[in-house]
Formats: sequence, structure tokens, C-alpha cells
Amino acid sequence: MTGVDASLLVQYVVIALAVLLSAWFVAKRQFPGAVRKARLALAVPLVREGRPGWMRRLGKRIAPRVVGGGSSCGGCDGCD
Repeated sequence: MTGVDASLLVQYVVIALAVLLSAWFVAKRQFPGAVRKARLALAVPLVREGRPGWMRRLGKRIAPRVVGGGSSCGGCDGCD
């Protein structure tokens, strides 16, 4: 691989990361319920009993935060 090819590859990787981060940000802002469901669907299989410790830690990190509503909470999920 020549220097030109390597720099082009690095450029493509940086652009791909920027596009992925932008898409993630837009998805979180426009579709928070869908993102929460997707994170939950990804995390549940990883945190099951019998999984290795690293896999369970990864699942806990992916899982969405628990939103606890008080007695005066209307359930709008706006108290992030």
C-alpha cells in the first residue's frame, strides 16, 4: 500500500465515522423511543446469565438508562 492509498483510506474512515456519528445524533433527537428500543434489544441478550463478564459489562453499557418516575410524573420522559 502506497502513501497515497493509506491517506485515502484514512480519509474514508474519518468520513465514515463522521457520517455514523451524525446519523446517531439525528436518530437520538428525532426518534428517541426507537433508539431506546434498539438499545434495549441489543443489550438484553448480552446481560443474560451465563455470559462472560466482558459481555455483560458491554450489555450494561449499551442498555438505556432506567427512567424512574415519581408520583407526580406524567410519564413524558422529559426529565432527562
